[in-house]
Amino acid sequence: MIEIKVINRGRQPLPVYATEQSAGMDLRADIDEPVVLHSMERRLIGTGLYMALPEGYEAQVRPRSGLALKHGVTVLNSPGTIDADYRGEIKVLLVNLSSDDFVVNSGERIAQMVIARHEQSVFAVVGELDDTERGEGGYGHTGVK
Repeated sequence: MIEIKVINRGRQPLPVYATEQSAGMDLRADIDEPVVLHSMERRLIGTGLYMALPEGYEAQVRPRSGLALKHGVTVLNSPGTIDADYRGEIKVLLVNLSSDDFVVNSGERIAQMVIARHEQSVFAVVGELDDTERGEGGYGHTGVK
């Protein structure tokens, strides 16, 4: 388990894991008044949270499955990446893909956040790549024939 420094300038509790083996923690809306998301509208929703991730880590902001299934509301740039050197407020870009309005209230669980280790890499330009069984098989190549 890693420690993450956080400042909570909002009115909501800090994110926590719902179960012992949860991968993500719910992020809550921290807004002054309800926000109406009309059909096909996108809005940036603040959480009141600021954090300092350790070097080599990122936070991934992902949709909540219940909001997507029940209301057609999801995270538009999914997964959104929060880099270790970002110090601004964590915000969630929500989009309403349903035909009905959706109201976001303060304290509502609007997304989940997964903390993940990552590596940086460098490209090595080569003349050819090694062969694999898959080769250039791309989209749908493993589908039923």
